[in-house]
Amino acid sequence: MATVADEQRPAARSSDGRPPRRAVLTMLGSYLALIALTILFVAPLVYMASTAFKTNQEATRIEPTWVPKEPSTEAFDAILSRSEQTPVFRWFFNSMIAAIGQALIVVATASLAAYALARMEFRGKRVMTAVIISTLFVPPIIFLMPTYVILDKLQWLDSLLAVTIPGAAGALGVFLLRQFFIALPRELEEAAVLDGASPFKIFWRIILPLSKPALATLFLLAFLTNWNDFLLPLFVLFSPESLTLPPGLGLLQGSYTTSYEIIMAGAVVATVPALVLFIIAQRFVIEGVSATGIKG
Repeated sequence: MATVADEQRPAARSSDGRPPRRAVLTMLGSYLALIALTILFVAPLVYMASTAFKTNQEATRIEPTWVPKEPSTEAFDAILSRSEQTPVFRWFFNSMIAAIGQALIVVATASLAAYALARMEFRGKRVMTAVIISTLFVPPIIFLMPTYVILDKLQWLDSLLAVTIPGAAGALGVFLLRQFFIALPRELEEAAVLDGASPFKIFWRIILPLSKPALATLFLLAFLTNWNDFLLPLFVLFSPESLTLPPGLGLLQGSYTTSYEIIMAGAVVATVPALVLFIIAQRFVIEGVSATGIKG
């Protein structure tokens, strides 16, 4: 039996079965906005890739061209044949090792800390959580000089350890995983306790397998943070063979001339791994980001 509220509610579709005009216009506006945002974000990547396949004459023209008139691989050939002062592929592998290593350590340390803050009860837990989260508001550049001094004392300067270990413990990972762990049902842990499982076994066999979306999200964020880091490698890496991609690509620019096609080719080399990793992990990233805000 229809109620008064049902009678007053506007029909979802018109008498001929079509959606109302207002709904169609709203949907059309949403699609147009999404298309505009997509173009805004994708256009720089397209222009970067296009410039990488241009000749030096075309890349330095005043009138920009989106499609190379005479496609050329000269820029990539120049990167492949670089001297010992600009070993681009060495920088690439250095960045891969540092980014993957730091991402794995971040996931390991943050998951353990987040599990303790989310599931265990101990004195000072709330204060510790507040202190960890408060460090998110501290500008990272403040830690640059203390980090340099510590790395110097450990004799890690000009090595991959200098760009892998310092960022291995961060508050963002702890916060994200803590939010995700809180949202997991406690009944699973209680059942495991009844079966005689230890806290670490519960964490390893139950919590981590259920947290794949959040772990994948944190791994991707930690990887991209290290992969794009420019300031720390610039201060702690000195020799050309020890550099990572962000500071290394700056050496591709000459003292008196700028080869835009070579710089863009190096940028393509630096961008492709990040795009591939995001495409592979995007499903887990969406699930992880949507789930970490369920509970406070």
